Amino acid sequence: MVNTGGSYPEGEAAPGTDRTRRAQLVDAAVDHVMAHGIADLSLRGLGAAIGTSHRMLIHYFGSKEQLLVEIVRTSEQRQRDLLSRLRRHPGLSPADAARLLWQQLTDPRLAGQERLFFEICGHALRGRPEAAPVLEGLVDDWLEPLAAAEVAAGTDPAVARNRARLGLATVRGLLLDLLATGDRAGADAAMEEFLRLYYGSN
Repeated sequence: MVNTGGSYPEGEAAPGTDRTRRAQLVDAAVDHVMAHGIADLSLRGLGAAIGTSHRMLIHYFGSKEQLLVEIVRTSEQRQRDLLSRLRRHPGLSPADAARLLWQQLTDPRLAGQERLFFEICGHALRGRPEAAPVLEGLVDDWLEPLAAAEVAAGTDPAVARNRARLGLATVRGLLLDLLATGDRAGADAAMEEFLRLYYGSN
């Protein structure tokens, strides 16, 4: 819970900078999870690793699950930012940009982060209120930039949105496939087949 009183423990941020400090902690937590995974992750251990305390993590996020939701949402935003940068890279076709993003998402070092994504989504779908915010923008936040790229290439807006949803669902489905089966070659081959069908000869 956010402290609404006049004092802020440990010399942490005053009200005017709470949002900035919270964002800094989320970024540090995402970096930690990317490097070390989520096995045996505790607020006390995470706080020590990123230079704060479990009390301050509770102050900013309310609970461990609410912090995990923010880690997932921030990770998703980083992925959208990466795709945007790839698409602006000169000489990269849309299919090549998608391949590079797929390689990033399936880096074995990110397996814990991907597991966390599906775990938190499962909690939200089962109605756990602390996890529910992860569903906000889970699809639409991706559809807007994906569809915009299709429209810029000349696709009808309604068709572009359908194609964007199909692409997003395929990538997430293959990520789940990879986590469940460990079949990297099979998942990569399926992605290549999807890109062939989605982008034609690119």
